[in-house]
Amino acid sequence: MNLKIFEYILIIPPVLFAITIHEVAHGFIAFKRGDHTAFLMGRLNLNPLKHLDLFGSFIFPAMLIFFKAPFVFGWAKPVPVNFFALKNPKRDMIWVSAAGPGSNLLVAAAAGLFFRLLYPFYGGPETLLHPVLVILFYFILIDTALAVFNLIPIPPLDGSKILAGLLPGPLSAKYLRLEKYGMFIFMALIIIIQLTRINFLSYALARPVVLISQFFGGPELFQFMPR
Repeated sequence: MNLKIFEYILIIPPVLFAITIHEVAHGFIAFKRGDHTAFLMGRLNLNPLKHLDLFGSFIFPAMLIFFKAPFVFGWAKPVPVNFFALKNPKRDMIWVSAAGPGSNLLVAAAAGLFFRLLYPFYGGPETLLHPVLVILFYFILIDTALAVFNLIPIPPLDGSKILAGLLPGPLSAKYLRLEKYGMFIFMALIIIIQLTRINFLSYALARPVVLISQFFGGPELFQFMPR
């Protein structure tokens, strides 16, 4: 098999794990804070098939790639959370929402530690260590990117709920009502970027993702990005 094709195939396990751990973390913290909805629906499960959404995880991202959208995104099945069942709904909403990105950053940090430990023994792309370091690179990059993207305060991303938890009550409620327009907001961003040819969202996200990824994995990390 062509080495580059093999390197792209290696992205699949990190993507599935990043999505899964992100959603399970939301449900787990909700469970700990008093809401058992995700647990009762069987969503505190590390089986990726429990969390993937046919349209959001496959069809929609494929459409964006096909039409050469300026950025590609998708979604998993959101873990159901009844915020009113939480011990302190407004405060706990912050913890539940932050759990997803937080879990991804923990995975990226763990993968970065293994990367730093193994890299000194790396002897080149023909060695057995190469695919191991490539998959660790993907774990670091994908989990970091997913965390940073989800912290954008645009509904329905996690960052919007974190911000809503920090806003005063009436303003928080109004802000959360924007969630039903979330898809339209992102589609509007795609259209604006296509018309202006200024991919401001990628510019805003790329640097934090690169810096955080290199913080975890070291300066050698991006030599393992397939080209």
